[in-house]
Amino acid sequence: MPTDPLFYLVGWATTLLIAIGKGAFGGGLAILGVPLLALVVEPLQGAIIVALLVAGMDLFAIRAFGVATWSKPDLAWLMPGLVTGIGIGYAIFLMVDARIVTLIIGLTTLSFTAHWFLRGRLAPPGTLPVSPVLALGAGAASGFTTFVAHAGGPPVAMYLLARGLSKTSFVGTTIAIFMLGNLLKLPPYLSLALKQPGLLWGALALAPAAPLGVWLGRWLHDRLDQKRLFFACYLLLAAAALKLTADAALALLR
Repeated sequence: MPTDPLFYLVGWATTLLIAIGKGAFGGGLAILGVPLLALVVEPLQGAIIVALLVAGMDLFAIRAFGVATWSKPDLAWLMPGLVTGIGIGYAIFLMVDARIVTLIIGLTTLSFTAHWFLRGRLAPPGTLPVSPVLALGAGAASGFTTFVAHAGGPPVAMYLLARGLSKTSFVGTTIAIFMLGNLLKLPPYLSLALKQPGLLWGALALAPAAPLGVWLGRWLHDRLDQKRLFFACYLLLAAAALKLTADAALALLR
């Protein structure tokens, strides 16, 4: 088990931040987990700890946003797309340069958020009908980016925000789709953690912050009106897309 007090200070703050984001917005802050934990552990160790913690958070988030909050017509297409995208991510790793595809997804998401901030925010709210093609595409893009960059949020958020769901349905559906993605990613990360038992103990030591953060996030979710919550969602989406784009571009330049 880590003995550095700074690990617990940074780790608890990071876990709490990620969990608040999950409870309030369905996610979006997990992308900050590895960079923050990299201040006190190696980046790969941080990725393992975050994967274990996020999978645990899902158990609490799914209780806060149960089946009644899910948009099942969307999940029927998003989930197969997600599984396909994770498979594509694995194949891409073996066949072509995944950084190029990641860069394209990041730039597309940035364009979407820029359009909303410049024009869409001023337009009357509309509702995109359930689109199997768009949902499969968003799920696949999300599965790909969650596999290659641990940043699967932007594609799914882009689709669900355009759907015009209620704020609670948006968050519940987001939590449901990423519970599946986190479960699919858990076995390889768990196998890595078993080779370094100290990481398992470290994750367990940080785990109590998860239910507290989800509860605080749900409290915040209930008190934000839909307009303000979606504004925050678009800010998180833009930040995640910017980091995804920058990471891919820097990797290509190197």
